[in-house]
Amino acid sequence: MGRALLISSRPLSWVNTAYPFAAAYLLAGGGVDWRLIVGTLFFLVPYNLAMYGTNDVFDYASDLLNPRKGGAEGAVLPPSLHRPALQWAWASCVPFAVALVAGGTPLSWGVLAVSLFAVAAYSVPRLRFKERPVLDSITSSTHFVSPAAYGLALAGGIPAPPALAVLAAFFLWGMASHAFGAVQDIGPDREAGIGSIATLFGARATVRLAVMLYLAAGALLLVLVPISEGPARFAGLLALPYAASAAPFWSVTDRSAEQTRAGWRRFLWLNYVTGFLVTLLLISVWMHL
Repeated sequence: MGRALLISSRPLSWVNTAYPFAAAYLLAGGGVDWRLIVGTLFFLVPYNLAMYGTNDVFDYASDLLNPRKGGAEGAVLPPSLHRPALQWAWASCVPFAVALVAGGTPLSWGVLAVSLFAVAAYSVPRLRFKERPVLDSITSSTHFVSPAAYGLALAGGIPAPPALAVLAAFFLWGMASHAFGAVQDIGPDREAGIGSIATLFGARATVRLAVMLYLAAGALLLVLVPISEGPARFAGLLALPYAASAAPFWSVTDRSAEQTRAGWRRFLWLNYVTGFLVTLLLISVWMHL
């Protein structure tokens, strides 16, 4: 059970939600206090377990047909573990959510509510936003941008135009990443009768959309973040490796969509390289402040 939950929580992706929260909280004026620690721990493990564990339970039928499931990219949870997995996933969120609500404000409560709603709505029956093309990419991006927005709200920071530009660029990056990742699953998704942005537009158009969204995210930062922000203005250049990683599949077809898995694997490790460079930029911003 413990091993299944660990795999289901996608340890490789833990940092993708904890890091945006912690960085936003600190840059918005929050200190190294209990709210930073509790929030970082929450977005590190329980949040990911709720997000991915819920997905693994309700995607069981399609995951059986998906060759990339059953390892680092997601567990294939047997039916006997579905109920306990959901119970553990959401129960683990409760003490953290209670503490964060107690230390927050109405604005932070609202952002946290939106974040947790997006986590559930993506996978649970009836809502199943993951099967609603385009809304699936929007919701997935919300999963990663909302921790940063919550960090700003919890710290009481006033969103200045540069901060809003960063969130908007991050959102476009998130949509691009989800769309590109969905291409490799076109075959299993269609076989299971699951809709996605990739099954709607097709492999070629979805890859091209992802590349354009990556470039738009970078351009947004380069244009809207003023020169006075120092090196942070050039964070937009970090979108280029993602666009370059997806670009080789510019002319991929639905039949060859599985080839994009190589690009997706690059994406997973590219996040760590980019994260290191973002950290250097954040240090420069911190010193600039």
